[in-house]
Amino acid sequence: MGSAYRIVRSTVLLLLVATLLPATALAGRTVIHAGRMIDAVSAKVAGETTIIVQEDRIVGIENGYTTPAEGDTVIDLKDSTVLPGLMDLHTHLSMQLSKASYNEGFRSNPGDYAFRMVPRAEKTLMAGFTTVRELGDRKNLSISLRNAIAAGLIPGPRIFSAGKSLATTGGHADPTNSLNAELMGDPGPLQGVVNGVADARHAVRQRYKDGADWIKITATGGVLSEAKNGMNPQFRDDELQAIIETAADYGIKVAAHAHGTEGMKRAVLAGVSSVEHGTFMDEEVMKLMVERGTYLVPTMMAGETVVHMAEKPGMLPEIVRPKALAIGPQMKITLGNAYRAGVKIAFGTDCGVSPHGTNGREFRLMVDAGVPAMAAIESATRVAAELLDVQDDLGTLQTGKLADIIAVPGNPMDDITVMERVQFVMKEGTVYKQP
Repeated sequence: MGSAYRIVRSTVLLLLVATLLPATALAGRTVIHAGRMIDAVSAKVAGETTIIVQEDRIVGIENGYTTPAEGDTVIDLKDSTVLPGLMDLHTHLSMQLSKASYNEGFRSNPGDYAFRMVPRAEKTLMAGFTTVRELGDRKNLSISLRNAIAAGLIPGPRIFSAGKSLATTGGHADPTNSLNAELMGDPGPLQGVVNGVADARHAVRQRYKDGADWIKITATGGVLSEAKNGMNPQFRDDELQAIIETAADYGIKVAAHAHGTEGMKRAVLAGVSSVEHGTFMDEEVMKLMVERGTYLVPTMMAGETVVHMAEKPGMLPEIVRPKALAIGPQMKITLGNAYRAGVKIAFGTDCGVSPHGTNGREFRLMVDAGVPAMAAIESATRVAAELLDVQDDLGTLQTGKLADIIAVPGNPMDDITVMERVQFVMKEGTVYKQP
């Protein structure tokens, strides 16, 4: 683990030479003239607005187009709708699903994955996502990437990383599933595999030691793992309780991958902060989530992607195809029901399954499932910031907040697909993309 981590850190530092984006760090005040503004506070679209940025913060928001002072830099977005920087709370920058994905681990080293992550991070930022939550990676690469981006070495979104996901033996995130007996071995807490309460506490403490911001558990089987059951519960109650109690000791929240109802129910009752996918959520689980304030991160794009791949013979392993075909279509039904039941919805795509940089398509799928356009946008701004506990700095356009600001052409209330055509990106006062 130590040598792999050092390899990745060295690799990411070397990327500075080849991959630095020519971002524009603007001196003095920046004055943005917005044709429309969604601040994610009022649930309304404001008309002509001026946003004033000083260094990395918003220092003023005024009605109409105010006259800039001498020395101000003016950005003309009068034909656009300006919004808070978007947040995707379920990404996997260390992977990109393809026909070759199931074998590339035998040929690739940590440095290979690290190099691939850099352009994926840049694509994500250019799509308007200034913050992501990485829910499961290889060799803690997303932690190294997080640090490199925070240090200004490479462009990318702000990252909250779970490091390696936690699983049970043979569970959805057991890294040795489907390997031959000689390679399979018996991974334990260091590799994120838990069997019993002691293992559960050890695995959480190891993630803390690695520098993780979140804990991710696979509470049920999954679609893409080479295992027959994608629905069964995969942790016992005492193991779940040990994970959540230990994580709380370190001030870390827990996210639970879950498709099947029983595993989802166990995870919610144990106290997870979010349920990822939630495919076969029933009314009882929805009621529990409303009562306990548990968020659903629906990942509609992942469902759409795996169905399309499963329809093409040879794209996915045969043991995976029936799971993909069953789970994908159900996600749309569940999201609509959960929204109407009052479950809090936070935005997440599972990009890494779907292509990186296409994150904005999730808005279209959410609206198709019955989520109003404004609620979908709030799920990727204010609501996501609340789940991450960063609402004091991010998630809304308000004076004093960090200047994470994006713009799209037209009005997303009239056409939600404009969220897939982000034309302006500012992160902490630095412009990375503009018309």
